[in-house]
Amino acid sequence: MHTDIWDALADLADPEIPAISLRELGILREVRTGSDGTPEVVITPTYSGCPAMGQIEDDVRAALTNAGLSARVVTQLAPAWTTDWMSETAREKLRAYGIAPPQCGSDTRSGSNVLKFSRRAMAHEAVPCPQCGSTHTTETSPFGSTACKSMYRCLDCLEPFDYFKPY
Repeated sequence: MHTDIWDALADLADPEIPAISLRELGILREVRTGSDGTPEVVITPTYSGCPAMGQIEDDVRAALTNAGLSARVVTQLAPAWTTDWMSETAREKLRAYGIAPPQCGSDTRSGSNVLKFSRRAMAHEAVPCPQCGSTHTTETSPFGSTACKSMYRCLDCLEPFDYFKPY
């Protein structure tokens, strides 16, 4: 159901990481029928207060209009977005784009959920460099080009890179 809407939004890129679609990133959650019968496109921000959400809503509306479709865009905060919603394709595209994909989170394939209460606990985990693949890397700043990323540097190839923080 609603395949025409899914098709219209299939290649809609994330405004901050244009190499990845909103669907691959897991921001585009579902297309459903609202209680009044109107189709609804449900989006969830990567974190509360994400400044790109206004642009994402506008882009979704524009893609629907360009396809001659009508739907309401609904921002849904619960359940909170998690990097587990990212597709494997998105993770590979992040790496190819020069951003290290998130290294941990819940293991949805085994059915077990791992809950971490502190980002500090993750600081010792190896983050592979998206340029050369080395795990000889270091965090240079917990703040990256966007709030959902931190800055790292590879100690082998010396290239700086963003790391998409796991949530």
